[in-house]
Amino acid sequence: MLHLLRLEYTRSEEDAEPHVSAHVAFLERHHGAGTFLLSGQTVPSSEGGLIIVAGVDRQEAEKIAAEDPFVQAGVALYDITTIAPGRAHPALAALTGGRGVPPA
Repeated sequence: MLHLLRLEYTRSEEDAEPHVSAHVAFLERHHGAGTFLLSGQTVPSSEGGLIIVAGVDRQEAEKIAAEDPFVQAGVALYDITTIAPGRAHPALAALTGGRGVPPA
């Protein structure tokens, strides 16, 4: 399973600013553990950010999202979409349980 975590600010970016350092440490910890495959801000950044999570079930993805310092400070929340990959580019096959298909 993969999970798409969409971070949305519930307050202004200025309100989130004091928590950026802790949020970055949170991202680095989960990237280092291999749980976060990709993370980044949306464009424009005021819309929040996205994280692709792998290797955990939905319950664990929800727990991880709740531990984000932005969420704990009340300046953001996550919408989580769980994906059961059916097709993927061969370069992503290892991340999707080997269900890669050649691009058309």
